[in-house]
Parts: sequence; structure tokens; C-alpha cells
Amino acid sequence: MKHIVIMILAGLLLTACGNSYEETKRATRQQRLAEARKDSAALKIAVMPTLDCLPLYVAQHYQLFDTLNGGVRLKYYTAQMDCDSALERGRVEGAVTDLVRAKNMERKGTKIRYVAVTNAYWQLLTNRNARIKQLKQLEDKMVAMTRYSVTDMLADRATDSAKLDKDHVFKVQVNDVFVRMQMLQNNIMDALCFTEPQATMARQMKHQVVLDTRSLGWQMGVMAFNEKEMRRQARSKQLTLFVDAYNHACDSINKYGVLHYRSLIKERCRMKNEQIDELPKDMKYPHAKGPRQQDIDVVTKWLEKK
Repeated sequence: MKHIVIMILAGLLLTACGNSYEETKRATRQQRLAEARKDSAALKIAVMPTLDCLPLYVAQHYQLFDTLNGGVRLKYYTAQMDCDSALERGRVEGAVTDLVRAKNMERKGTKIRYVAVTNAYWQLLTNRNARIKQLKQLEDKMVAMTRYSVTDMLADRATDSAKLDKDHVFKVQVNDVFVRMQMLQNNIMDALCFTEPQATMARQMKHQVVLDTRSLGWQMGVMAFNEKEMRRQARSKQLTLFVDAYNHACDSINKYGVLHYRSLIKERCRMKNEQIDELPKDMKYPHAKGPRQQDIDVVTKWLEKK
């Protein structure tokens, strides 16, 4: 009898555990489905650890996106190519990118709506140990950039300006901005293209700026959205509210200055306090508007040659 009681108790215990396990699985599955529904409803935007994304970080931090039905989810990447792939494959509805990459996406079949021109600029910097002070000294040197991007176009402009043979300037694709910075620190690359804040970090290490997109009159930073997705009524309403929140964030940064958001920059861009102190103090963030035709023409002409 004693053995029978023990067996019955053991059976009840196993049954209880089994039910608990099934309930746990069911609850977990329901949680995943609920999270998937929330993610699907949210306006998802691919961002980078760069200062052109700061208005998005500010808006998220101060809950300016809370008026959006479904909210906004920022998807963090460290390589521009990954941001753009996420947009092309429908994992996000929008991305902070550059006009060259956006136009190249259009060439490949993704219709783009340009919501904003960012304040991003790019600098071509040379490794101080390479002792390159002029563009003509880039001959037989390695330049880190990303193909079909403004960094690729900037490297070509440098080569053309110095009248160098393109076969004698070695463009090396390095997509991740942190890997690119490590290559500079380890003296692996002769020259590299950076936007802020990585450009400031490189300048702080006494590396030389040999070309700047601002000197060329380029405004190439853009916020691009999937046009097909934005034609949906729900997404269109979200976008209108998003632009309003984005503009408010830009106003706040312009009023208080970039350094007011030191903690956000430190967290999102992986910067040290002494590096943040060296950031340009006069950076301004314009309200959302589309790109200029002159910049579109520059990009179109360059892409036609590729």
C-alpha cells in the first residue's frame, strides 16, 4: 500500500509539473505574439551611433513619440549597410542614411520617401602616422569607406581632385563605424571617412582632415522611409506625428546645444566625456524637409558612372 501511495503522489506531481510547463509555454507564446503585434504597429527606424540621429534619441528619451499610435522603435545598428538592408527587407519603415545610399536603393527597386535632410557631414581623414597632408599623397594608399555611399563618393572626389589614377587609390570597404575607428587607432588604414562624432574622435587624436563635404557644398544626410509602407493610412498618420516630434527635438537641441545631451551621446555613441567636450559647439539641426535638387543631381551623376 505504501508503494502505491508513493506512485500516486509521484504521478500527481508529474501531472502538476506538466501542466505548469504547458501553461508556461502557452504564456510565453502569447507574450511573443503580443510583442510581435506591438512591434508591427510601431514605426520602426534604423539608427546609427552618429550625431545625425541625435534628434531621434532626444525625442525617444523625452517621450515625444508617445502621441504616435503604436509608438516609435529605434533599431540600433553600427553599420550603414545594415540600416539600409533593414529598410529594403521591410524590417524597418525608415532609416537615417545618406542620399547616395538612398538613391542606390531606389535604383534596386525600393521606392523612397525623403522625410528630412539631416545635418550630417563627412570628412576624409588621414592617419597621422602615414604623414599624408595633401590629396595627391593618397596614391598607393588605402582608404576605408562603404561602397555606394557618400563615403565612396567622397573618396572618388578626393582622387579626381588630385588627378590620381583610381587604380592607384585602394578603397577598402569597412562598414562598421567602430571597426573603422579601431583600424585607425591600430594604424591599419591610411585614410578613413567619418561623420560626427567619430570625425571629432579622429581629430582629437591629431589625424589630418584633407577633405570635407561641407567644402564641396554637399548636404547628403537624409532620413528615408519606405514609400509603399507610408502610403498606408495608419502609417501616414504616424509619419505626420513623427515629423512634429522630430522638429520639437531639433528645436530643443538648437536651444540648449549638443552638449546638453551629453549623457545620451555618451550612451548611444560610446564616447568618453573628454571626447564629447571636443564636439563642435555650433551644430544646428534643421526641421524636416526634403533634399535639394542640386544634391540629387550630384548623386545621380556619380551613380551613373558606377
